[in-house]
Amino acid sequence: MRLTHTAFFGDGEHAFALTDDMIAELERLADLGIGALYLRAVNMQFKLADLIEVIRLGLIGGGTAPERAAQLVDTYARNRPIDDLYPLALDILDARWGGALEDEAAA
Repeated sequence: MRLTHTAFFGDGEHAFALTDDMIAELERLADLGIGALYLRAVNMQFKLADLIEVIRLGLIGGGTAPERAAQLVDTYARNRPIDDLYPLALDILDARWGGALEDEAAA
């Protein structure tokens, strides 16, 4: 198992990881602990900003430069259907919560 989720987002495949530093920033922005934020997402009680920040911070934690992550989110996450964002944000959270399978295609 690993803590990184790889998925197509915007212009290609990207790695997403909520490192400890990215979780601390997410908690600061959401004013909520990671456990409560995860439960809020799973229970469909999230704020739109939660989804966008999980994706942006996941990109940064996965190795994307912060400026590029902001550009990707501005272009491909803002003003998009929530149904496009929710599965990706949940997969990013799930990867950190329980680990992602090494071979996600086999899952």
